[in-house]
Amino acid sequence: MKGDLLGIHLATNIFIASAILWLLLQKIGNLNPIWAISSMVASVDPQVSLAYKTLRGRIINAVLGGVTGLVVLAIGSTSAWKLPLALAITALLSTYVVKVQVMWRQAPITAAFVIASGLEQHSKLSGMELGIRRLGEVILGCLVGLMVTWLMSIIWPLRVIVKEEIIVKSN
Repeated sequence: MKGDLLGIHLATNIFIASAILWLLLQKIGNLNPIWAISSMVASVDPQVSLAYKTLRGRIINAVLGGVTGLVVLAIGSTSAWKLPLALAITALLSTYVVKVQVMWRQAPITAAFVIASGLEQHSKLSGMELGIRRLGEVILGCLVGLMVTWLMSIIWPLRVIVKEEIIVKSN
């Protein structure tokens, strides 16, 4: 898309979405917005169709990773060995059961957030609570990224330059 403002679109979307998340989570909710912002950055895009595909894959795989992480936290001990085990299980489930290839690495990443929360808290219940909150923040970040992408596509439509190809048939 030579000659367009694709990078400016992306930077504007990220600026607006991160400001929204910062205000919502830090100022209103008194929470650290970093999980939501990092998730938003991965799902925001100047093109709504690409943002939607990414959002769908991120949410499906984030929920898979979150659920797997919570199950491993609930049934396992407080050993650090939970982390590699949960990551491997989640990667297998994501690739062979869920099969949503867009953002399939999100599943083990989310499982890592959840398991790390449990290990950090040294308590199953506190870890599960923090893990659920982080999963919610990840999903919120994805949704805000899509919302901003959609609104910006209405306010400031992306100009796509299409090259026409001429096909010459030989007789």
